[in-house]
Amino acid sequence: MSEETKKLSRWYFGGLSSAGAACVTHPLDLLKEGKLSVAQLTTSIIRKQGILALYNGLSASLLRQLTYSTMRFGAYEVGKQTFETPGHSLLFYQKLILAGISGAVGGVLGTPGDVINVRMQNDIKLPSELRRNYKHALDGIVRVIQQEGVSHLFSGCSTATLRAALMTIGQLSFYDQVKITLLQSGYFKDNPLTHVLSSVFAGAVATTLTQPLDVLKTRAMNAKPGEFKNLMHLFLYTGKLGPLAFFKGYVPAFIRLAPQTILTFVFLEQLKSNFGFYPPNVPKS
Repeated sequence: MSEETKKLSRWYFGGLSSAGAACVTHPLDLLKEGKLSVAQLTTSIIRKQGILALYNGLSASLLRQLTYSTMRFGAYEVGKQTFETPGHSLLFYQKLILAGISGAVGGVLGTPGDVINVRMQNDIKLPSELRRNYKHALDGIVRVIQQEGVSHLFSGCSTATLRAALMTIGQLSFYDQVKITLLQSGYFKDNPLTHVLSSVFAGAVATTLTQPLDVLKTRAMNAKPGEFKNLMHLFLYTGKLGPLAFFKGYVPAFIRLAPQTILTFVFLEQLKSNFGFYPPNVPKS
């Protein structure tokens, strides 16, 4: 089958794929910020609350993916299908721009789900008297609106939007480009091996792009009152520690992101292969 007659993805496939991946990788996100090691924290949670506690907050994680990822994947895919013609793909820089815009829109839409997701995941690490005990994601949304106001659902929206733009550039545009490069080399076919290799590379790029922002965010959250005047002051202070200071914790971050990225694209490719559609007015031979 020629490149022109490959099936296209439907706009909602990315959200479904990301939600499916979240069902598998949720425990990794739940354990990512504990003061204990992952093994110690896992053992402690299972011993005290049972193995199902590792999936606390799963509904919020699914809500986030079904809003954030559906929008960013959907906008990116619709954009490609709108501007590409058979035999003429978007240039790489155009994919970068499209991915950045798609990610930013997805970041805004996904912020409420992200807020609830962080709170529900953090609950498991708090003493029982300090837990919010949201029953599920929608209960969390309603209670935040009632108790704190709608604006609190968008706490950290600007940071989340920038991170989402960088994440989408790293994952979507680089996945496309690496996959195309592998297929054009003649050594690879459009199969799960190629999808996994492309997604591993995309996950590495996404981690590289987002890690400096995560480092600055973490340092700002842990700073003493008045320690940093503004973001630029924080940036310059971190820069004095050397370039590698912006990538502190890179390996753990990649280990968390890689499985999510790999599973998302493997699921996406399977959905596209089995339930995608052919470009209009193009023979299916």
